[in-house]
Amino acid sequence: MNAAAFLTPGRRNLLFVLALSATILNLVDRQIISVLKPDIAADLGWSDDDYGTLAAYFQGAAAVAFLFTGWFVDRLGVKWANPVGVGLWSLAAMAHAVAHSFGQFVFCRIALGATEAMGTPAAIKTVAAIFPPEKRSNGYGLLNAVGSLGAIVTPLLIPLVAVTWGWRAAFLLGGVLGLIWALVWLFAVRDLHFGGDHDAPGERPATKRGPSILTERRSWAIALAKFLSDATWWLMLFWMPDFFNRSFGLKGVALGAPLAIAYSCAAVGALVAGAVTTRLIARGHDLARVRKGALFVAALFALPLPFADLAKDYWLAVALIGIVMAAHQAFSSSLFTLIADVSPAEKVGRVTSFGAFAGNIGGMVIAKVAGLVLASGLGYLPLFLFAGFSYLLAASAIHLLMPRLPLEGVRRTQGRAPAH
Repeated sequence: MNAAAFLTPGRRNLLFVLALSATILNLVDRQIISVLKPDIAADLGWSDDDYGTLAAYFQGAAAVAFLFTGWFVDRLGVKWANPVGVGLWSLAAMAHAVAHSFGQFVFCRIALGATEAMGTPAAIKTVAAIFPPEKRSNGYGLLNAVGSLGAIVTPLLIPLVAVTWGWRAAFLLGGVLGLIWALVWLFAVRDLHFGGDHDAPGERPATKRGPSILTERRSWAIALAKFLSDATWWLMLFWMPDFFNRSFGLKGVALGAPLAIAYSCAAVGALVAGAVTTRLIARGHDLARVRKGALFVAALFALPLPFADLAKDYWLAVALIGIVMAAHQAFSSSLFTLIADVSPAEKVGRVTSFGAFAGNIGGMVIAKVAGLVLASGLGYLPLFLFAGFSYLLAASAIHLLMPRLPLEGVRRTQGRAPAH
């Protein structure tokens, strides 16, 4: 088999399942420390400030790494980037099991953040490679949904491992699963060659190298949209428990229900966005209009967020935040699909990473701003006002910077033979 265009349905589904499971492993390895924080802190004598420092090192390392991992993924190609990325972050996860000092844990968190930054560009590039344009929306929708569902399931499973074998075993198990995954992937793609890939990691592509993504308007459009939309996502991740505590007095186990509902809504949003846009394209609607329309519709569903701060009823606030979480994942899935549509195959990884870097910077900025706003006594309303309009601003940025979508990824796919 000589090209990804000739993937059989069975082989395509196998590779997609592996891509989904890699996303889960990525989430599991990064969440172990947060889920087991009380046990690890008690064992190693960490303070809350120590834990916050570790979290900052992790996200900072990921943000910086995103500037390079996209190029690395594009250079290796789908066939090799996946096992290399999963293998590296699995080893970084396993290193936590033998860390004892705070300095050693800092090193492990930096290594994990930097290597896990390969996950997003590799996943986006993989879906773009194995699915034709009319089916990518469903692919990215499922990819985002799996991440949302993983955020619910993972905290339930990790403590069981820690109770049975100790917290160090949880890191070892996560890493071992990743190494097994890498071997399975290599077996699954042993006879495949993907468009834009190289037969070996050291080979140079035969085609002439194009201009830097930093000189292209589409890269900055994606980055600006990610900066604005991901800021809201990180605001919800970091501060949602605090909002429910301040507004409704919820804490501990009582926070489980609203968080579970919010992440479940996020998964539904990703799935619905993928299914609806796929059906619209199948019915013959213009691809560019469908992509931009999906972004604007998702943005409209995020607008009610400020009313959550004004709600007196607990369940009304949960419902409003759930709608916004669904809107975010619908927006995010559509944006990832857009990256694959407007980027040449050999640049998908770099454009994705540049966008992810901008999104992480947005998350770091909103985390600091939120702390300052709350410390000044202004409450969540100013933050929710920005968050509610951030998606509309992001969609507008896409439209202004790319009034006509350069559908290079679509033309590249349409030039290949049909899958069979």
